[in-house]
Amino acid sequence: MLPSYADFAAWRAAARKLLAAAIPPEAVEWRTPEDPPGLFTGPPPPDAVGPPLAVPRDFVEMAELAVRHADRERFALLHSLLWDARARPGLLRTPTEPRMARLGAMARAVRRDAHKMHAFLRFREIDTAEGPRSVAWFEPEHHIVEAEAGFFVRRFAILRWSILTPRRCAHWDGAALAFTLGARRADAPAEDAAEDLWRTYFASIFNPARLKPDAMRAEMPKKYWRNLPEAEVIPELMKGAEGRVRAMLGQQPKAPGRRQKPGAK
Repeated sequence: MLPSYADFAAWRAAARKLLAAAIPPEAVEWRTPEDPPGLFTGPPPPDAVGPPLAVPRDFVEMAELAVRHADRERFALLHSLLWDARARPGLLRTPTEPRMARLGAMARAVRRDAHKMHAFLRFREIDTAEGPRSVAWFEPEHHIVEAEAGFFVRRFAILRWSILTPRRCAHWDGAALAFTLGARRADAPAEDAAEDLWRTYFASIFNPARLKPDAMRAEMPKKYWRNLPEAEVIPELMKGAEGRVRAMLGQQPKAPGRRQKPGAK
């Protein structure tokens, strides 16, 4: 039983004990607080001591990302790779091996989810007894809140803020970071005075000549639109893009004609 959804250090410590005690992956059930209660409860990993297993740094980095993935088999996948790597030292350096390919895909999905959180999270200000607090609602696909909270601490260090998500919430009071259980969409404010500023800013930087709807939807999937104030103006801007391009082309100054020298015919 791991203490949280994405505790890489706890998983690594347990995996070391299991490998040292020669307990195979099929004899282990990994559980986190997100899992429903199981029918059976086994003992914790024994305190066994064995030779350390040397693994590539790239594998460690991928594993640390993969434990944040929503796939409930993530811990078992990593355990099975470490187990087989004892007899196949090159396994963890073989990206085409099916389990390694799956691990790489999970790591990329987590990175992509973090990028979307950085780009599409919007704070809304509310009044509290302690003063103004900025609150945001976000729905990540994976368990990334604890890992990405530091990004928002660095970017919004002078604010007091809360990031609410269905699985985990992060809170910054200007000095310390804290985490609580997941919240509901209704717990977050619906709108604030900055909404119009976001819409005005987005409309001002919108370039109809560079509109590529498919590329835009790939970078900003529609599932994020409901939490973005600027998304309200996207359909209108897309609808009028063609007319605005024609108007822009019609307003372009004509190139000056060539001037003839005096006396030239």
